[in-house]
Amino acid sequence: MSTDIENPVPSTPSASDQVNWFRNSSPYINAHRGRTFVVLLGGEVLDTPRLPTLVHDLALLNALGVKLVLVHGARPQISQRLEAAGLESRFEHHTRITDSNALEAVMAAVGALRLKLEGLFSMGLANSPMHNAAIQLISGNFVIAKPVGVRNGFDYQHTGEVRRIEVDAIRQQMDAGNVVLLSPLGSSPTGELFNLNAEDVASTAAIALGADKMIVLGDGIRVEDSEQRLLRELSPQEAGRLLGEERFTDSAVERQLTAAYHAASNGVARAHLLDASEDGALLKELFTRDGCGTMVTRETYETLRGARIDDVGGILELLEPLEQNGVLVRRSRELLENEIQRFVIIERDGMVIACAALYPFAADHTGELACVAVHPHYRNSERGLQMLRYLERRAREQGLKTLFVLTTHTAHWFREQGFDPAGVEALPEQRQQLYNWQRNSKVFVKRL
Repeated sequence: MSTDIENPVPSTPSASDQVNWFRNSSPYINAHRGRTFVVLLGGEVLDTPRLPTLVHDLALLNALGVKLVLVHGARPQISQRLEAAGLESRFEHHTRITDSNALEAVMAAVGALRLKLEGLFSMGLANSPMHNAAIQLISGNFVIAKPVGVRNGFDYQHTGEVRRIEVDAIRQQMDAGNVVLLSPLGSSPTGELFNLNAEDVASTAAIALGADKMIVLGDGIRVEDSEQRLLRELSPQEAGRLLGEERFTDSAVERQLTAAYHAASNGVARAHLLDASEDGALLKELFTRDGCGTMVTRETYETLRGARIDDVGGILELLEPLEQNGVLVRRSRELLENEIQRFVIIERDGMVIACAALYPFAADHTGELACVAVHPHYRNSERGLQMLRYLERRAREQGLKTLFVLTTHTAHWFREQGFDPAGVEALPEQRQQLYNWQRNSKVFVKRL
């Protein structure tokens, strides 16, 4: 028998939650405005009930000032038309061999999908998210193709490759506020049409346009490690190694990761792989700090580094709740600014999510570890340990032999990291004089 516990009804976010989310998204709205995103919708996504919602989310990006180039796939729709006509689909290395009959199916499938997307972008009902959107979806001969030709003895016939992207024409449309639609069908200077790989169109367009992001939305797309955990971030080199291992049983995921690898290796700052079956995946990835998919990027998304003066605000925001709860002693902005060189931080996409400080007592060959704080959303993830290891190396470089820490709440964590209990008398004399007997902090010491 079904119960409410077994099938919980999704709770509706309160007005306060929605206001909070909107406020937290504002840095991303500012960061994305005026940027160029190339978004690939896999062909399998175009036949799902989520497509109208995805179009709503793309319309929102357009309204927020993002310059959009939309690329659509058509592989399953082409296969369906060939099957309906009693024709066999032939593939070599995940590439369809397109004869004259197959080309007819390609043109029919691509034409139908273009019209479908144009219809969805034209929605404007008063009770829909598209009300007053007035988006122009522009398609045309923006992709110039060339034939694949004969390779390894196989004549690919009407299967082609991207020769070039008409960058100036696309930019003209984007500057006018229009969304540009590219299909997996290209024309050649001789007037011939060629069936193209949608992933190749997307990555080539992203590179040619100098796009800030390439985003791939596939149905059920998921890039995992050997223990089946979602990989959140990959460098192009790591993505290349994964592809070289030939571990992917799903050829669609392999093609999509290959496209992301190609784009990120050739100047596109970030390439994102998202599961379109997750409601709001596009918005979660772009307007929340941790996203929900896999990102291939040359940039370091999370950095452990020495703090700078412009990090003071972020450190104060991180420390304030702990100071209010009595976990840490309050530090003023002025004091932090004067001592900023003592701090290290972990920065994640522009936000300070962890900090710690080292105060050396050179005459006693020891140092105080202080202000160890990690944002609540990122605890239990070894970030505190990362900062400890970093500061231990810094302490050794300064000739320190021991580290000590005073704590009221986190004694067990420091014990686990090799700190031993000690009395106040173990502190340097200068630090003993500043000891707050009212707080009655426990003292722990670690030999380096």
